[in-house]
Amino acid sequence: MRKRSLARELALQCCYSLDCRGKGAAPVEEFLAEQSRDKAVVDYARILVDGVVADRGAIDAEIRKVAENWDVGRMAVVDRNILRIAVYEILHRDDVPPVAAINEAIELAKRYGSASSGAFVNGILDRIRLSHGRAGSREAGGKG
Repeated sequence: MRKRSLARELALQCCYSLDCRGKGAAPVEEFLAEQSRDKAVVDYARILVDGVVADRGAIDAEIRKVAENWDVGRMAVVDRNILRIAVYEILHRDDVPPVAAINEAIELAKRYGSASSGAFVNGILDRIRLSHGRAGSREAGGKG
């Protein structure tokens, strides 16, 4: 598995725990250090978790704008946190092409979500990408 893919997976686990347990969740640094010894993986996972936590209100507002007939709080916890991570990357990480963030999110949704999670995540994220006029090509950004 590529480093950033692994970092996204670890970030999902952290965000899921924080979403479900709040302050009762294991400390992020501790969890990440237990899961990987690769500094690049841990550093990127931490960037994602910190970004989602810091900007969660705005991220949820973006999801809410395009999620027709879906309340963010009633979405499956896995789907909601996959969306948050990808929206953070789409809106705040110029080194990640939106299409890469979306594809990675779809893969996480297929692996950890329900049978319909991949399509659900794809639909929401593509609408967000389009609403922000973000291109999807690798030439527009860096590595995913």
